[in-house]
Amino acid sequence: MNLNMEKKAFYNLKFEHQNFNEIKLEYGEYEAIHFVQCNFEQLILSNFTFIDCTFDECNLSLCTLHHTTIRDCMFNSCKLLGLHFDDCNGIGLSFKFDNCTLDHSTFYKTNIKKTNFKNCSLKDVDFTESNAQEVVFNNCKLIGATFDNTQLEKADFTSASNYSIHPEHNRIKHAKFNRMNLAGLLDFYQIKIE
Repeated sequence: MNLNMEKKAFYNLKFEHQNFNEIKLEYGEYEAIHFVQCNFEQLILSNFTFIDCTFDECNLSLCTLHHTTIRDCMFNSCKLLGLHFDDCNGIGLSFKFDNCTLDHSTFYKTNIKKTNFKNCSLKDVDFTESNAQEVVFNNCKLIGATFDNTQLEKADFTSASNYSIHPEHNRIKHAKFNRMNLAGLLDFYQIKIE
């Protein structure tokens, strides 16, 4: 993305059934935009700005997010495979995910404090060294997700499944877990729970 290009401003619009691989998504700042069933797959969204946007049933898989601003955005039933949220502009980074597939994405060293993931697939997602304090993993599948030196204080895993978190390598004070899924905290000790 040429940083000398002027950003256009788009406000309070709705884009439906757009394939931005065929129709160019103009470089700019998008605020209060509603994207419905749009395809962004593999687009370079570097330096774009999305504020207070809603994405419904969109495909943003493998997009490039270098210095992308994502603030107060909602993703509903979206496909978000392999995204590097750690490349985003960290200032004001905030989002919610409901019924999304975020498999193979990374939040490495990213501040995602108080983020809400609901009914999401988070297979092989990297949360290494992220600030995930007070994050809610509501009915999420965390198969192969990596937690290493992750701040998980007050995070809510009570309805999450398939996680594996080493208590000595992460900060989990006051995090909430369901006693039926406590095995995910004990995997590393190679003990049997019956």
